[in-house]
Amino acid sequence: MGECWLNKNGILFVGFCVLGFMVGCNNGDTDPADAAALRDMYSFLNSPQQLTQWSSSGNDPCGQSWKGVYCSGSRVTEIKLPGLSLSGSFGFQLSSLTSLTNLDVSNNNLGGQLPYQLPPNAQRLNFANNNFNQQLPWSISQMTSLKYLNVGHNQFQGLNDMFGQLTNLVTLDLSSNQFSGSLPQSFSMLSNIQTMYLQNNQFSGDINALADLPLQTLNVENNHFTGWIPNSLNNINLQKGGNSWSSGPAPPPPPGTPPAGKYKRNSGSGSSRSDGNGGKKSGISGGGVAGIVISLLLVGSIAAFFILKKKRFQRSRTDVEKLDNQPFAPLAASGFPEMKSVQSAPIIDAKSFDASESINLKPPPIDPHKSFEEELVVKPIVVKKAIAVPTNVNSYSVADLQIATGSFNVDNFLGEGSFGRVYRAQFEDGKVLAIKKLDSSALPHDQSDLFLEMVSNISRLNHPNVTELMGYCAEHGQHLLVYEFQKVGSLYDFLHLSDEYSKPLTWNSRVKIALGTARALEYLHEVCSPSIIHKNIKSANILLDSDLNPHVSDCGLATFLPNAEQILNQNAGLGYSAPEVSMTGQYTLKSDVYSFGVVMLELLSGRKPFDNSRQRSEQSLVRWATPKLHDIDALSKMVDPALKGLYPVKSLSRFADVIALCVQGEPEFRPPMSEVVQALVRLVQRANMSKRTFGGEQRGSQRSDEYDAFENINCV
Repeated sequence: MGECWLNKNGILFVGFCVLGFMVGCNNGDTDPADAAALRDMYSFLNSPQQLTQWSSSGNDPCGQSWKGVYCSGSRVTEIKLPGLSLSGSFGFQLSSLTSLTNLDVSNNNLGGQLPYQLPPNAQRLNFANNNFNQQLPWSISQMTSLKYLNVGHNQFQGLNDMFGQLTNLVTLDLSSNQFSGSLPQSFSMLSNIQTMYLQNNQFSGDINALADLPLQTLNVENNHFTGWIPNSLNNINLQKGGNSWSSGPAPPPPPGTPPAGKYKRNSGSGSSRSDGNGGKKSGISGGGVAGIVISLLLVGSIAAFFILKKKRFQRSRTDVEKLDNQPFAPLAASGFPEMKSVQSAPIIDAKSFDASESINLKPPPIDPHKSFEEELVVKPIVVKKAIAVPTNVNSYSVADLQIATGSFNVDNFLGEGSFGRVYRAQFEDGKVLAIKKLDSSALPHDQSDLFLEMVSNISRLNHPNVTELMGYCAEHGQHLLVYEFQKVGSLYDFLHLSDEYSKPLTWNSRVKIALGTARALEYLHEVCSPSIIHKNIKSANILLDSDLNPHVSDCGLATFLPNAEQILNQNAGLGYSAPEVSMTGQYTLKSDVYSFGVVMLELLSGRKPFDNSRQRSEQSLVRWATPKLHDIDALSKMVDPALKGLYPVKSLSRFADVIALCVQGEPEFRPPMSEVVQALVRLVQRANMSKRTFGGEQRGSQRSDEYDAFENINCV
């Protein structure tokens, strides 16, 4: 690394060694995974100018001194970006920042859901004063090095019971969010917590989970807490106003409850008690031990006698095993399973025990109000039926899907629906699929059994106009669905986002899309047993393949997700909801029919269901269009200008008649989807037979080509 030498005057000269040392210490080669994560973050933050030196193509954040990025060697160790008016959201590659210990993006305008994978070894996370919402990601539960977590002043709603492993956490700030329900019991495992801010939320229940924590500061103001404040919290800096605490003395603890205060483990191997004189009494004498042993043997013999006596009322373990191995409920003849819960209460037969199994002779606690024989009755055992995921659905790991989506890179982001984000995924075999990551607000992280049951049910849906479920991923608390991919995109994009160079949908294609969508709903409503209400019919959920055949997506999600209706009601007001849904929040088969009628109006007019950029009288598509549906002159003026008059007038009129039936205000007057399908089929058949009027004029070869396209619609 250079040479060091003395000249003849005895003066020490430092040669290239100093220069070499400086070069070695300023090596700017950033770890590629860290650089990729920061590029991804930069894209999701909308490439803000205030992040100087940042770049969507930069490979050396450490060497190029990206604003707020601090490194050690080639690894990024800190990201500090507070108060920079940043907007957008995070990327999905933060988990690769394995050397990051401090992430601070407080006091910005960031929003959406936090990514489900955060830097795994972080010690400080500060997301305060932003607009983040939904649930805290489950990955926080695995961040055992975490000492400081601040998510205050956001819009978080869900809080899982995920704090059991965060034993190094010293400060926790959950203040000024929308958290509700009881405090997580895992709070009681925060053995090093000193400061906790829970104020200005909607927590309810008691705060007993905090009783034995080493807290110095606790703020629980302005919640819905009830009950008594534990005595151990009265000696700390406690702010408790704005709750409904119980008054008067606290009730005595239940029998057997340890005394209040900090729990301590005994340090010695034996146990001893102090007597009133400060000395130690010995334990139980040898004679006492012998007496207890004899008593235990006697009680055990009596217990065994009564168990054998009751064998005629008991059920053998073999029967239990048979029930446990019972196959999953078969698919109904109509194409969808009739779900029934299996629950039984067998009693163990004493004969089913192996002779080699040890018997616990410790007598049960004696209740003076029960006979001894009643005490010996074994409690019923509830046998849960295993959820069988069909073999035609593939199971993927999170790693598989990360590779296929480039760690959910923004370049593969397709869109965001009511229940989660969708990404394009290309696998090693060349197959391209769509990955839907369910938001934790739609399905909490601890509901994997419910998720598998939902996958089992949705995988049974089989119709050419229903998007096919290809696989799923249930790992690390994440729930992802893998669907077939339709490269053309959604009907909404085709109608409303196409540029001036895009080829518009012809009239025939619009009728074809309406008919295919109607058939999908007919299948869900009238073929599946029990019927499935989609609840979220809109043009964004109608995907088009290369032949412009429609495929309805999200089928079954709103039926099986526990919070689906609440989420959909929050997104209401976009013009698709039936009047009764807007008033009551209740969905029916007829509310699906109404939403389908709105989609038909989109196809006819090319307008959005609700468009606040238009004048007030034209913002609501249904309200504006309904009076014109039976007036042929007014109807011709509301047709999508992109059609340029290329449509059959009679076909247009019959199409409008179907719309008018579907969007009626009273649900009982709307037709079932089977009648809608028949009406659209007759429309196509009549068009194929007549081939006469086309936009009021004869248009030669253009007319012939347009009508020939109808013959390609499968109407039988």
